[in-house]
Amino acid sequence: MVSVINSIDTAHEDMIHDAQLDYYGTKLATCSSDRSIKIFDVKSGQQTLITNLLGHEGPVWQVAWAHPMFGNILASCGYDRKVIIWKESNGTWGKLYEYSNHDSSVNSVCFSSHEFGLNLACGSSDGSISVISSTGDGNWDIKKINNAHTIGCNAVSWAPAVTPNSLMDHSGRPQMVKRLVSGGCDNLVKIYREEDGQWSEEQKLEGHSDWVRDCAWAPSIGLPKSIIASCSQDCRVIIWTNDGTSNNWSSKVLHKFNDVVWHLSWSITGNILAVSGGDNKVSLWKESVEGQWVCISDVNKGQGQVTEGQKTS
Repeated sequence: MVSVINSIDTAHEDMIHDAQLDYYGTKLATCSSDRSIKIFDVKSGQQTLITNLLGHEGPVWQVAWAHPMFGNILASCGYDRKVIIWKESNGTWGKLYEYSNHDSSVNSVCFSSHEFGLNLACGSSDGSISVISSTGDGNWDIKKINNAHTIGCNAVSWAPAVTPNSLMDHSGRPQMVKRLVSGGCDNLVKIYREEDGQWSEEQKLEGHSDWVRDCAWAPSIGLPKSIIASCSQDCRVIIWTNDGTSNNWSSKVLHKFNDVVWHLSWSITGNILAVSGGDNKVSLWKESVEGQWVCISDVNKGQGQVTEGQKTS
């Protein structure tokens, strides 16, 4: 059963584009067309504004939290072509690093698994993807995947550090390979892999007939396969799966919605997918034992209403 347990008045002065809870679910970051980012303490169902971060010169599209082992770190990206990494130090939030080497709006930011260190992927309307990595001494290393998507990149998501059926290293531990999945205005979902410090395209997944708006690589805790979800202006969500024994990805349409699908988010165990779109609903989907994806609940945004049921089409 899903229910709306709390409603937060952010006091943003324009449209909110993203809202992300931190690792422990005690802090909420929101960003808006009013050019600001707000961080709230949301412990015990209460909301307290911690800080209002100003630094962008246009709408802020997305925010992302780093793993808490690095401290309280938040990344933001916006229409002003900037990526800003913010850090809390002694109770005060400030800029840790600002990156402005994209030629157009930066639409998506995502931190990698902490096993890889502090790495941030950024997808831009200029068609490229940047990977910003902390060297640990206060400096940042930048790698750029140029021409990742024709016309523009709308979304980036990291693969888990260890994927199913990963090869073992000489010490008997699974090998960790840096991989990214991205979605773009060329209707494509692409997988990129880093090898010897260079990023290259590993796979091109074709299935959408309009711009891919979001993509999300599922956490692989206990899962026997790699799973990626993608959503598009073609009103469809596609589930891509790979068993790790080959480079072949199979696809299945989760559902054809009545409106554009904007955003996807996996549960921490990777078995429930949240979908939101132009129909003003958030729906939760789970794979049945028969391999069919079924809707386990609908939440109407802003209404606090929950509808239980199953949709198999």
